[in-house]
Amino acid sequence: RRSVMVKLLVAGGAGYIGSVLTPMLKEYGYEVDVVDLLWFGRHLPDTIPVHRRDLFSLDQTDLAGYDQVIFLAGLSNDPMAEFNPALNFIQNAALPAYLAYRARQAGARRFIYASSCSVYGYTVNKLYDEESPVTCAYPYGISKLAGEHGAMQQREDGFSVIALRQGTVNGHSPRMRFDLIVNAMFKSAATEGRIVVNNPAIWRPLIDVRDTASAFARAVQADPAISGVFNVAYDNFTVGQVADLVKDSVEERLGGKVTVEIRNMQDFRNYKVSCDKARTCLGFRPKYGVAAMVESMFRHRDAYGSLANPTYYNIEIFKKLPGADLSPASGGGCRE
Repeated sequence: RRSVMVKLLVAGGAGYIGSVLTPMLKEYGYEVDVVDLLWFGRHLPDTIPVHRRDLFSLDQTDLAGYDQVIFLAGLSNDPMAEFNPALNFIQNAALPAYLAYRARQAGARRFIYASSCSVYGYTVNKLYDEESPVTCAYPYGISKLAGEHGAMQQREDGFSVIALRQGTVNGHSPRMRFDLIVNAMFKSAATEGRIVVNNPAIWRPLIDVRDTASAFARAVQADPAISGVFNVAYDNFTVGQVADLVKDSVEERLGGKVTVEIRNMQDFRNYKVSCDKARTCLGFRPKYGVAAMVESMFRHRDAYGSLANPTYYNIEIFKKLPGADLSPASGGGCRE
């Protein structure tokens, strides 16, 4: 049989997740292009074409020839969403719906949307699956759910839509961040010898960036008839449990004592999820727990320099972008 090159477009593919996912897709033999405004720089191999463009400027002519479009773009967390709610709703709700529409027009066969478990908001003490109610009342979670709906509405024969509701992503990426729960705890434990926990009882689903990249690869490779929403995480942890796991890993590597300070502050975001559907339908099998996330950062510690560098914190970069606090019309940036 003749081998056919599959062509992929990764929208927002130069960010935290994209800098791991895009080279992985290239290694699988896919032809990969990236479109990104490069808010957080470029950390991709030179062999991957990167086009610096606003994603709203793409039409079906630009997307012609791509078999699948992967959407990693938009605003990536609650601080960015609350700093500019208008831009948040445009980037996370309107933009994926628009790009899915253009991809369908252009003849692509699949659109893959990077959603978030943040849509679940505050849940009761049980595992939530993809059919469970979503209750988030904050701009970020609301916008991610709206983006899901806008993309999912366009499913039809020959055009699959897959939304991956990711747990909080952690671990090392060439485009590094230290504003994520495990990464932030690693930073404070390694530099200050302490971890501050605002509320040890709340639950979070966590995933290593290598595993979330694998989840996107499984979505690319899924049967053409598969569409739907899928939770993807390694496991669910209380924040207190995460702190203890990071503490143990850092102490083992550095030999010193790390203290954990508990503040018992209220938090209205609490959720744990089931990932059975992704395992059954996509063949998703995560491999990296909290200790492996910490180990990945230790392996690259010397390359980071100062862990307080503002470039490692999305909100610090976002605040300095021209018009970030004023204009909702400068769309198409990098999600993670």
